[in-house]
Amino acid sequence: MSATPASTAATRTGTAATPAGAAATRTRAEAPRPRKRRSRTPFAPYVFVGPAVVLFVLFMLLPILYAAYISFTAYKLEGGGILGTKVQVFAGWDNYIAVFNDPALGTGFWHLALYSIIAVPVTLGLALLFALLLDTPRVRATRFAQTAIFIPYAVPGVIAALLWGFMYLPSTSPFSFITEALGWGTIPFLEESGIYGSIANIAIWGGVGFNMIIIYTSLRSIPTEIYEAARIDGANEAQIALRVKVPLVVPALVLTGIFSVIGALQLYSEPTTLKPMTDVISQTWVPLMTIYRNAFLTDDLPGAAALSVLLAVGTVAVSGLVLWISGRRNKGAQS
Repeated sequence: MSATPASTAATRTGTAATPAGAAATRTRAEAPRPRKRRSRTPFAPYVFVGPAVVLFVLFMLLPILYAAYISFTAYKLEGGGILGTKVQVFAGWDNYIAVFNDPALGTGFWHLALYSIIAVPVTLGLALLFALLLDTPRVRATRFAQTAIFIPYAVPGVIAALLWGFMYLPSTSPFSFITEALGWGTIPFLEESGIYGSIANIAIWGGVGFNMIIIYTSLRSIPTEIYEAARIDGANEAQIALRVKVPLVVPALVLTGIFSVIGALQLYSEPTTLKPMTDVISQTWVPLMTIYRNAFLTDDLPGAAALSVLLAVGTVAVSGLVLWISGRRNKGAQS
């Protein structure tokens, strides 16, 4: 008789537990199974990068390799007379030796060095100055100033050289008109004493805006807490600019410096456009003009290819030297 209540309770408990277990079983059965993740296609990155690689190979790598190949060849006339056949033969290092023995090459690099001494520092200095001025607190018309400084960069080099060329000619120059009215004579823009500054002015006018944007973007990425801490310590805006901002934008200055050096080594359109306006600029005034003369005027394509290879190697070497000096400086500052 005493076991009956216990068994009855057990029966009740089992009866009550049965629906809960069934519900749990039903819930697990009805729960959606996790979907299997689709395996990502391993070729997707190559599909996106492929067009850029193809364009680079077709329009950059293959022309460079072909120019290097041409630089080791020469053209030989076989058969004699006007009916001879021009045959391409292997010439070894003869083209490079001829390039180094060409006096026009040394003169061209000398002109390029004088131009670079003016153009590169002034371009970087003005770009840094404008970027610091635009980053000054409470400055107004920032967007208008950025656009006004950047617009000359959008003007093609040939168009810019033509515009400034007409302002350099004594017969059309507004600057020479003013100096003549004052009795000072014409300004020698296109003479030997002023030709370097005149050509550098065109490059400076067009290149300041691009470099300014890079430096200004670097300045805007600096946390404002650094400036606030400097102001709390009593530094004024000039001290913040020289002692805080300039050291922090050194990587941007290195980058713009490399761009400016590469642009200086590629000087061509400005002197070529100004050449008909003056007798100072010759056909070999800078190395790129010598390359054009060899390739299209004297029909010395192997010599032009050899000089092109040397100029490309020199550009890479100068860029690497700037990066190496910058890296050494950063390691010294960190240590």
